[in-house]
Amino acid sequence: MTTLKVLIVEDELTMRAAVRRALERHQVTLPEVEGACRFEVLEAGSAEDGLAIIDASPPDLVLLDHQLPGMSGVELLAVLAARQPAPEFLTVMMTAYATLENAVLATKRGAEDFLAKPFTPDELRAVVDKTARHLLVTREARRLAREKSQVRFQLLSVIVHELKAPLNAIQGYLWILKDLPPADDPAVQEKAIDRCLVRIEGMRKLVMDLLDMTRLESGQKRRDLAALDLRESARSALDSVAPEAAKRGIQLNLEAPEVVPVTADRGEMDIVMNNLVTNAVKYNRDGGRVDVTLSRSAGRARIVVADTGIGLAPEDQARLFGEFVRIRNDQTRDIAGSGLGLSILRKLARLYGGDATVTSTPGVGSTFTVELSCEPTAALLESTLAEA
Repeated sequence: MTTLKVLIVEDELTMRAAVRRALERHQVTLPEVEGACRFEVLEAGSAEDGLAIIDASPPDLVLLDHQLPGMSGVELLAVLAARQPAPEFLTVMMTAYATLENAVLATKRGAEDFLAKPFTPDELRAVVDKTARHLLVTREARRLAREKSQVRFQLLSVIVHELKAPLNAIQGYLWILKDLPPADDPAVQEKAIDRCLVRIEGMRKLVMDLLDMTRLESGQKRRDLAALDLRESARSALDSVAPEAAKRGIQLNLEAPEVVPVTADRGEMDIVMNNLVTNAVKYNRDGGRVDVTLSRSAGRARIVVADTGIGLAPEDQARLFGEFVRIRNDQTRDIAGSGLGLSILRKLARLYGGDATVTSTPGVGSTFTVELSCEPTAALLESTLAEA
């Protein structure tokens, strides 16, 4: 339960008592918070006492009387408005002089709302509930803005880190090629070129992952929703990893006894399947196996990809689907990746009305399960831009 502190600055004791009675047992369910929201009431009999409370323990909401002995409510608003940084609480002005002029003046000084005296307990609670909702929405927006800034910084850090090493390697290989005599062993040249191509492919994958993430985070994307058979995406993904799997003796298996129809964007289904299958091969042991199983039940499609790879510790499983997450240990040190693939995978699964999960045992292998709604969800349709 969320508790918001409400400070009432009012010189009349009976009015303070009435506000306390109306709010101290009042609870409201707001969509902006989990569970109910309750109110803790603080009291001050003057603007000066209210300012002292604000300085000692800032409230979330202030119910401020217009007419006070000494400093008036409007003057207190002016004092608070001049502070840097600006206070994060919201103020509701209470007054028996409910004129347009007073309302405009209070609003200019920073009041969020205006409550005319006398008011009923229901009227008071309605204004407090509305103001609390605005407060929580504003705080959530600020939190998301901070989070977005942190993600941007992370993104830049990842780009610099992930591109710096391959660029240095490519530069080194090119210098080797430049310094080689024309008649030197062609095998040496071919090896250097192959290593450059591997590094370039890693950078290309990073760029593509960043593009996919950006499109998803934008909330709007052009997509071609059509009736598809998930077996086609699975076969395509398995074909793309077949050369690497054959080189390492990894057996690839697809079990899909019937059509698995979904209404989806083929490109996004390929992203889901490619991430699952590529990781299953990349983190597998030589001579291992990858089993892809597709099924459909009660309007939902299920993709299960099991491998006999290095596995994951429980603490790594818990954070695996986060953005920029790379599981780094002695076994994964030389395995390239952006840390974005599984995050994109889960975002897509949830956009299509499902989710992505993993179960794993270190040294034994991992099983990834993705569930999707066979029909488009409201969220998917809302985020899909119509073709021009």
